Amino acid sequence: MSDCLFCKIIKGDIPCRKLYEDDEVLAFHDINPVAPVHFMLIPKRHLKSLAEADESHQALLGRLMVLLPKLAKEQGLDHGFRTVINTGRGGGQEVFHLHIHVIGGGNLPPMVRRD
Repeated sequence: MSDCLFCKIIKGDIPCRKLYEDDEVLAFHDINPVAPVHFMLIPKRHLKSLAEADESHQALLGRLMVLLPKLAKEQGLDHGFRTVINTGRGGGQEVFHLHIHVIGGGNLPPMVRRD
């Protein structure tokens, strides 16, 4: 997609602080981190959101999930991390290319406020 920010990063048109890359996946540091460690893992194949995934994406989604803990550990997240996939406008998705945020380090607040 010519107007997709992440597709432009994948093509090298926009620079990123790359953590990992292979034929199917790119991982890079978030430009607006919300924690000491905050990176994203994206498929190189454009997929608008998790809601668009189907059985043809099964192997790729599995690859992303298996790669996540390896990269998190390499970034020093030995005691755990948070993964976030914002899906659709209602789910807070801002860039419409599937991406998984990996967040950790320090004390993360709860995802949901409990009173």
